[in-house]
Amino acid sequence: MMMDAMRQKRTGRPPHVVVVGGGFGGLSAVRELARAGARVTIVDHNPYTTFQPLLYQVATAAMAAGDVTYPLRAFAAKYPTVRVHPAGLGKLLLDQKQVQLTDGAVLDYDYLVMGTGVSTNWLSIEGAEKNALPLYSVRDAKALRQRLQTCLEETAMGKRPTTHVVVVGGGATGVEIAGSMAELRMRTIPLTYPEIRPEQTSITLVERFDYVLAPYKPHLRDAAARDLREREVRLRLGATVASVEPDAVVLSDGTRLHSDVTVWALGVTAPKEIADCGLPQGKGGRVVVTERLNLSEHPEVFVVGDLALPPEPLPQLAQPAIQMGRHAGRQIVAAATGRPTVPFHYRDPGIMAIVGRFAAVVQLPNGFTFRGLPAWLAWIFLHVAYLLGGRNRTSVLVNFFWRYFGPRRSRASVAE
Repeated sequence: MMMDAMRQKRTGRPPHVVVVGGGFGGLSAVRELARAGARVTIVDHNPYTTFQPLLYQVATAAMAAGDVTYPLRAFAAKYPTVRVHPAGLGKLLLDQKQVQLTDGAVLDYDYLVMGTGVSTNWLSIEGAEKNALPLYSVRDAKALRQRLQTCLEETAMGKRPTTHVVVVGGGATGVEIAGSMAELRMRTIPLTYPEIRPEQTSITLVERFDYVLAPYKPHLRDAAARDLREREVRLRLGATVASVEPDAVVLSDGTRLHSDVTVWALGVTAPKEIADCGLPQGKGGRVVVTERLNLSEHPEVFVVGDLALPPEPLPQLAQPAIQMGRHAGRQIVAAATGRPTVPFHYRDPGIMAIVGRFAAVVQLPNGFTFRGLPAWLAWIFLHVAYLLGGRNRTSVLVNFFWRYFGPRRSRASVAE
């Protein structure tokens, strides 16, 4: 019935929807559209979708890249009206309802969903883009892992005196990567690199606020900071970065933190190609949309996920993207069937961050909070539930529990 209702009077065919971006928002929109019978083309420069919340696990070699990715064609195969076009976004011709792609192809659309996500914002800090490593894609995670492994090998062989890591940014990404690297330093490096002395490695987290995890309640922030310090992470709170050098992070007060590996977990902005598409942009280059998540001058164009800037800004997390994508898909179905569209309302499920083994914090929308082992288990199972593909879920669960419960030798036992 819905598929018949979606057929256009002019062509007798369901409307064609182009979804640019195969992330949380884009694929959530695709599900709604495909179930209604719309013809959908997914456009992404990668042939896979990435589960970004687990990229830090790839960066620290706890998981393989394949554990946090899923082929877009395997996803599309579940829906007979969905196709995949692997290419980057070139240009939008909004008046002609066309998308030009980097491979030269031009796609006509009846409706368009933009969900490209965002990219790293270097905040115009001198040397940051050149000398720091971001963590926003599988490619970033692999590069960070390779850099870390190279430094450790060189330190073990005496070619490099130290492997000091500085993480810039005390949000969830910064806390999670710092905690994961700290446990790598305390639990794994003594086993795999017994030649490296403890003082030759360190993890430092730099945050401009006087606390980490700014969106959380003060007692959860303090708990996360304690958990990091227990893992011997050096916290430089209330500190801003002035520049990043090849071997150091320089703070605004002149302090120079030696860094063999600098991780940039601070700030995001819209991709450069968005500026060339004629879309209305606001803070951080994000696209300004109506309360219905579409453009005021082109209501057939919807923007979802981190790229969207609605009247009431939302946190740049997975859940808002998922809900926005679902809403955009439903509004396109409504518009195509002659029904009115409705505003988007975010249902806040809460926020959570993991610090390390048995350490996490959870804050629910009703004000209830919890931490420690229950929060750690909740974080693991909730994130695994959102992974695409049964193989990915099984692999991630096995890797998680093997990493934290499998055989390990502590630094003390190795020293003995």
